[in-house]
Amino acid sequence: MNPDRVIAEARLWIGTPYVHGQASRGAGCDCLGLLRGVWRALYGEEPEPCPPYAPDWAAAGRDTLHEAADRWLAPAEEGPGAVALFRLGSGPVANHCAILSGEGRLIHATNARAIHPPRVLEAPMGVAMTRRAVGFWRFP
Repeated sequence: MNPDRVIAEARLWIGTPYVHGQASRGAGCDCLGLLRGVWRALYGEEPEPCPPYAPDWAAAGRDTLHEAADRWLAPAEEGPGAVALFRLGSGPVANHCAILSGEGRLIHATNARAIHPPRVLEAPMGVAMTRRAVGFWRFP
């Protein structure tokens, strides 16, 4: 998939409010919902149903984001259009995802306390996020 198309679609989601478990542009989404929405715009129907998950879903110990990335995305290097997975907590599993939009920048849905209101935004990746990245994939 052309990285420019991926980035252009992801940018359409900027400003969408953060709503856990949702995937509706303009109405609400979380980080996974952003990826699901971009997938639907590029390919149509999602490849598998997304089961409900709690905000602390990663605490269960199963690396479900990583497993899904391996199933539906192609391994890639860091770069524009790539999907990045991150470990934001102290646990062993990835619990956040984003789309890289350019050199050191990403588009992601965040509910971080410093962001008011919580929403999809494009921001610098920063050193802290770079260290927490666990892998990169591309839309097929």
